[in-house]
Amino acid sequence: MTHCNFYIDGQWVDALEPGTPHPIINPATEESVGTVVMGGVADADRAVLAARRAFDSYSQLSQEQRTALLTKLLGVMERRYTEMAQAISTEMGAPWNLAYDSQAECGTGHITATLEAAKSYPFEVKSGNGDLMLEPIGVCVLITPWNWPMNQIMAKMAPALLAGCTVVLKPSEFSPLSAKLTAECVAEAGYPPGVFNLVYGDGPVVGACLSAHPEVDMVSFTGSTAAGIAVAKAAADTVKRVVQELGGKSPNIIFADSDVEKSVARGVKRCMNNTGQSCNAPTRMLIERSVYDRAVEAAAKAGAEVKVIQPTEKGDGVGPLAMKRQYETVKRFIDIGMDCGARLLVGGPGRPEGFDKGYFVRPTIFADVTNAMPIARQEIFGPVLCLIPFEDEEDAIRIANDTPYGLAAYLSTNDKARARRVAKRLRAGNVSVNASGNEYCNPFGGYKQSGNGREWGRFGLHEFMEYKIINGL
Repeated sequence: MTHCNFYIDGQWVDALEPGTPHPIINPATEESVGTVVMGGVADADRAVLAARRAFDSYSQLSQEQRTALLTKLLGVMERRYTEMAQAISTEMGAPWNLAYDSQAECGTGHITATLEAAKSYPFEVKSGNGDLMLEPIGVCVLITPWNWPMNQIMAKMAPALLAGCTVVLKPSEFSPLSAKLTAECVAEAGYPPGVFNLVYGDGPVVGACLSAHPEVDMVSFTGSTAAGIAVAKAAADTVKRVVQELGGKSPNIIFADSDVEKSVARGVKRCMNNTGQSCNAPTRMLIERSVYDRAVEAAAKAGAEVKVIQPTEKGDGVGPLAMKRQYETVKRFIDIGMDCGARLLVGGPGRPEGFDKGYFVRPTIFADVTNAMPIARQEIFGPVLCLIPFEDEEDAIRIANDTPYGLAAYLSTNDKARARRVAKRLRAGNVSVNASGNEYCNPFGGYKQSGNGREWGRFGLHEFMEYKIINGL
């Protein structure tokens, strides 16, 4: 049983305004493995003021000193890597291979990429007759979700710390173990008190207070679009910077000139990865009409091969959904798909065979979906894939862009000219052609209601900087 409390001003502390403790539920067993202290406004204020006090001295450290601290943090996290994978697997149900090879790796991966980006980052350059300085923006609030906990924490935290900012991290109360371990690593790395602070609490109280706080200079938020809107509204009165990475309903365009069976199988696997709990998951598979029947057959075959496994198991497979709330949402959308005229290919209602407890659902694929159906419009955040036919290139682009989101898009074609032509017209921040993946050095973020700003590598550093021009030096 783990007790998760706050790390503020270099000390582990309990709440000044303790709310009802939040249970840490193992989603595979539905059993409690600990509790999370839920704070209030006074706790949020205490964390922000600690960060504010630390900012003046920390921001004046040399770039070499801040680099040395982040390098030490990387070493601590590498040493405690297996602990991090265990924490993530326990708190949100990631199967062991995913937790170890991908989820935990995001933490060390983002630190490494940030350190590399800083080597050539223009912290100070000449501009006309002046010196252009890039300086830390100040006190930064980092609000992160539960689905890829270390990815979202360290994509924000590494560049913020290297830039010279001080931070208050409010992670999801559904993934507190990885955040607690992160704070332990920060303490072991020797960061000065107040540079990093951790506080738990719900969005409407603690999240709103942090977003509106007059001593906060920036909010970096990852989560749902609805929550992102609330953060932006709370931050508006103090005109602070807000960077958001929000929802998605990403299209995956399969052209007839691709290897259809291979492309479809790949798309099914990507959609189901992390039990579908990824904002950039390719959940709408758009298939050229001339090969639609072949693709449907291939999707049914690939979907039937997706294994559901326990988080403690090794090998490929999907685990449970991370929490009961998400479990109920995904079940509801599967029912909606059954009722709205889509054709069920794989999966459907109920738990998978052999699972009588835990937040497990059947990996589900619907065919003959129209882009107007709720399952094609709304972010389900579970292992549910929609197959949608299209007539030609123009029709594919129209359907792909017919969404309020614009985080990611995918396409498969053997025609390089078409790939470039289509990719340039897709309204998404990240486009993957023929299974290419993004790298930590490239920007991550979206168009439209998928957010604003970019994270990762030097683009992440940029978000935590202010420009200052000093003329006449």
